[in-house]
Order: sequence, then C-alpha cells, then structure tokens
Amino acid sequence: MTVYPAQRDDPPDNRHGLGHGMEQFHHPRPVRIGRGDDCRPTWQRDRLLRALGGTVLEIGAGDGVKLTCYPAEVDEIVLVEPDPFLRATARIASAACATPSRILDGDPARLPVPDASYDAVVCSLILCCTPQLETTLAEVRRVLRRGGELRFYEHQRSDLPAVALAQSVVTPLWSRVSGGCHLSRDIVTAIRRAGFIVERLDRFTFCHVTHTIGAARRA
Repeated sequence: MTVYPAQRDDPPDNRHGLGHGMEQFHHPRPVRIGRGDDCRPTWQRDRLLRALGGTVLEIGAGDGVKLTCYPAEVDEIVLVEPDPFLRATARIASAACATPSRILDGDPARLPVPDASYDAVVCSLILCCTPQLETTLAEVRRVLRRGGELRFYEHQRSDLPAVALAQSVVTPLWSRVSGGCHLSRDIVTAIRRAGFIVERLDRFTFCHVTHTIGAARRA
C-alpha cells in the first residue's frame, strides 16, 4: 500500500520509546505489548519468529519496531518496503536494534535480492494484500536457500462454508479500505502450491476473522 507523506515532512523520531509498533501500515496491529522493561513481543509475533536464526528477510517494514522482536540468534534482518516514508521511519527504529539490519526499496512481487540468499523469509499480513500472490510466493521461494523457511502470519479463508461465503461477499469492499487485503484468500493452499511443505500451522480468530500463523519449508 502506498502512503502519501504530503502532510508529514519528517518521520517521527522513535529512537527513545519505540512504543508498541505495528505489523503493517495497512494492518497497524502492535508487535509489542507491555511498558518499559516489561515491553515484549505480542504472542503472535513471538510465535512467528520463535527459533529463527541466520539471515532473515521480512516483507513490509511497518514502522520498523518489529526489528526489536527478533531472536538474538538472527545474524541479519533485511526489510523490503516500497513506501519511502515507511522506509525512513524503519531506519530510525533500526538504531535501537542490536541485530544488524538493512531496509531496502522493493516490491513483494520483485524482491531486490539475489537467488538463494536467505535462511528465512517472514510475511506478516502481506500475502493477503499483495496483488500478485503467486508471483510473490515464487519470489519468496527464489530468495530462500535450499531448505529455507517461510514464516507467515496471515488472514485465512474459513473452513466453514457459510463464513467463507461471507468473506467472499465482503472482500471487495474490505479490500478497498484495508490496503488491498483479501479476507477470502486461501493462503495456506497457495503456499503449498508454490512449492512449500507446511510444517507448522496454528489457526485462530482475531476480531472474528480467521487467521493463521505457520512455518513452511522450501521443498
């Protein structure tokens, strides 16, 4: 989703007191809870990132606070973000991150990194929004090393036929007001069709909408 910064000349200085952050601009759910020394990742972000290591690429910067949620075992974090304002904000937040990090200009369907260059790719509320889901997943597979992991936290089409139908009905309007989000997408099936083996899958509801957090390995 493109953000137009015409009325915001400078990104906020969030080096002192990063706050709770956001997953994505179009889905501004917090990535952290608590205050002061008790500030910690939400259970969703903790589950999403648990036991990650090596080099990690995440699609979508949010406001960059998510950088502080990564495990110490991660060697480098790269955020790919198409919006210049969000990139600038994430760079400020990266100053508070102990892990080396870079923020790159790029599109989910055309990642600006070499083939087989990352141990893991993280997608949080991105696959439900990208206009080119199959192309984006192909790009994720391209940049992962053999045996690399895709970690995902996404909307998911319900297994209940009546609910799935309702999701299909509301998706056109929902998409227009929520950054292109498609509630009716079957993300898990799309991941499998893209050449991944789903190894872990947790389903839950958030605000009465089906979500999933999982891990899939490049076949």
